[in-house]
Amino acid sequence: MRPNSRFAHVQPIGLDTVAAQAGDDPDVLRLENLDTDVPPPPVAVAATRQSLADGTGNSWLPLTGLPELCEAVAADLRTRTGVAYDPLRQITITSGGTSAVMPVLLATTEPGDPVVLTDPTYAGLFQRVRLSGARPHLVPLRVEAGHWRLDREALAGVREAAALLLMSPSMPSGVVLDRDDWAEVARVCDRTGAYLIYDAAMERIVFDGHPRVNPCRVEGLAERTIIIGSMSKEYRMIGWRIGWVAGPADIMSRIMLAGIYNTTVASGFHQIGAAAALREPSGVAEAVAEYQVRHDTVAEQLRDLPLVRAGGGWSCLVDAEAMGLTAAALSARLLERGRVAATPMTAWGEEVARRYVRLVFSNEPVKRLAELRTRFAAALE
Repeated sequence: MRPNSRFAHVQPIGLDTVAAQAGDDPDVLRLENLDTDVPPPPVAVAATRQSLADGTGNSWLPLTGLPELCEAVAADLRTRTGVAYDPLRQITITSGGTSAVMPVLLATTEPGDPVVLTDPTYAGLFQRVRLSGARPHLVPLRVEAGHWRLDREALAGVREAAALLLMSPSMPSGVVLDRDDWAEVARVCDRTGAYLIYDAAMERIVFDGHPRVNPCRVEGLAERTIIIGSMSKEYRMIGWRIGWVAGPADIMSRIMLAGIYNTTVASGFHQIGAAAALREPSGVAEAVAEYQVRHDTVAEQLRDLPLVRAGGGWSCLVDAEAMGLTAAALSARLLERGRVAATPMTAWGEEVARRYVRLVFSNEPVKRLAELRTRFAAALE
């Protein structure tokens, strides 16, 4: 096989390996993959089923998304951001949120350009930066009083960037960025001329009364922010594979072109279901309440272990190195001895991420999560 420099530093995501090792054993506690058993909105299921029955949506067109979905996204974003996006010029529909990342990177960076991410961050963001030919510049998250905090001093030291690629709440840590964090992001963007690429997939999944701060509502960010959204997390519609990008019209023209050549078009049937979910009450608050209970159960079960609480999202991290193990070794022990499938964060950052194993609490009920302490004890014997 001929060498290819794009793949020189790209690492496997890891969770698929752990899932394959776990197989379909019903006794295994499945904490390795970001799925959920909380059902999707019934209105989305009904609209998708009706679309299939009627044969609507069975088309390649429009290549940038059905107008009814683009309009529903624009209405939702107006509430979240205060920005009035043109549904046809400033929004494009993609096959899931992560499928939007590569077109956005291709439209905003040149090979070798630095892109700022946190350490840890979602491997699907980190490794896509490498695949795009850009260069990751990692700013660490720090643990303070058992919670994650952005190292704003390290962020303030950034002197060159084409883009900052950030989530809040972020996978896998669950860190929630506050207004001061976003203000520092705005200063970095102003100093470097960078875009903010904001992955908003979990924006409303926050715990413990954390305020939700959309960066477009922070001075200096709306005009340079590119938002990537998704139906997968807030709306529990993973299998629909519907996401979107919204941003300034000039850069969106490039992103739309890159998106068309990246995935051609998202499923029309699923776009109709997504539009219905965005227009109607879709159980987001109720789902968040359930995730908070599950997160709190994990935290209580592992209260004497080095677990870092999440501010939101679907997962939290436990520090393997603080227990005298590598993340890979703890992951292996958890599966072999404790019957827990959990992913080491090897590909999810560098110095910080590699210490941790991720525990996804979105796909297991509280009754099963209440076994976690016993299973960890067996793994650590």
